[in-house]
Amino acid sequence: MRVPPYALLAIAIVAEVIATSALRASEGFSRWLPAAVVVLGYGVAFYCLSLTLKTIPVGIVYAIWSGAGIVLISLVALVLYRQVPDLPAIIGLGLIISGVVVLNLFSKMQAH
Repeated sequence: MRVPPYALLAIAIVAEVIATSALRASEGFSRWLPAAVVVLGYGVAFYCLSLTLKTIPVGIVYAIWSGAGIVLISLVALVLYRQVPDLPAIIGLGLIISGVVVLNLFSKMQAH
């Protein structure tokens, strides 16, 4: 069964957000379980990310991956660590989302 590239990208994003969340919990890799989640999560994220690059241009992949990751990790930080974004942070996150949308809807970037 072939997994669609955007599904692989979604898996990569979720795995990266989980790994980044566990990074804080690992306390400098001094706690083995969160540290293992970090290593496994980043491994899955980069493996799936590499598979998407077979069919989607790298600029598009990276824009979606990094943009979605930033927004999702900000939501995780809000929920888990009570890190409430201020107005400039909210504006910045909105600009990131807008940039990814513009890139995907209007860019003529093609894979070569």
